[in-house]
Amino acid sequence: MKTGLFCNYENHHHDARRAISEQVAVVKHGESLGFEEAWVTEHHFNDLSVSSSTLMLMAHLAGVTSTITLGSAAVLLAFHNPITVAEDIATLDNLCDGRLAVGIAKGGPFPEQNKHFATPMSESRAKTLEAMTLIHKLLYHNDVSFQGQYYQCNDVTIYPKPLQKKIPVYLATSDDEAIGFAALNSFGLMGGPPFSLDTLKNNIAKYRAINSSGSDKFMLARFFFVAGTKDEAIAEALPFIRTFSQRMKMLSAKAQKCGNSSQHLQASSSQKSIFDEDQLLENSIIGDVATCRDKIKRFQDELNLGTLALKPASLNLQKNLESLTRYNEEVRTYV
Repeated sequence: MKTGLFCNYENHHHDARRAISEQVAVVKHGESLGFEEAWVTEHHFNDLSVSSSTLMLMAHLAGVTSTITLGSAAVLLAFHNPITVAEDIATLDNLCDGRLAVGIAKGGPFPEQNKHFATPMSESRAKTLEAMTLIHKLLYHNDVSFQGQYYQCNDVTIYPKPLQKKIPVYLATSDDEAIGFAALNSFGLMGGPPFSLDTLKNNIAKYRAINSSGSDKFMLARFFFVAGTKDEAIAEALPFIRTFSQRMKMLSAKAQKCGNSSQHLQASSSQKSIFDEDQLLENSIIGDVATCRDKIKRFQDELNLGTLALKPASLNLQKNLESLTRYNEEVRTYV
């Protein structure tokens, strides 16, 4: 199992420059600890997460790191021109010396994204899968012609081509059609921090029923904080968890009113939202060293993880750096 970072560029202090600088500091610290991957999210019209230009942020990280793999978590393809995305991906793969992984998604419960990008929620998934099909052709072939429902092109060749012969691709989804698309193309799956263990196991089972050989390509992101005691860790992480819970429950309610009822928004074992504080804490890796070890071991045993991407959950940069160091010294070697 590889250890990564989940990079959300949170703007808790209402200072975008500080948010970007602190996230870069976390990535550089993770690389110094030997973490293998850093995954950058994409959010729009969101004052809390200033990561709207995901591939640009990754290009910056490519210039200040040298060994860590850089992944998108995820590019929201329904909101972008796939030819432009293919060009950006290929260029970025060259900039980071082949350290690129590409995660894609249709976009979460954020109705404003669909509104402002003029993409109905009912079309997001189909556009995403069609865009990825076109991007894959453009990356590795010349004179590409494509006639899809949403995208068309004739005799297109992009330059440069990627440095890697095959860039790893992941889908963040709980949708049957998208899981099938990933399995048929041997793409990996991604699980976001709030996804319940039951949901993740179900997703992997569906994938394995179609493609048993690619199910090890699974990236799991989790909110994380390790401290001397469980109570100390929860107290440090709770302000972040509470803010996230409140915001996501509000956005989910708006999305459901717009007819976007995502499958993973309900906890499988109850009628609670996965964004309730207790559900978020249950699905996170927050606690003392023993608690964190046990939770990670359970994820490993039940999900066959390829990568565990940690999202440090303190609002304080220094405490996040210390928590990652403690993970490296006292947790990582035992899992």
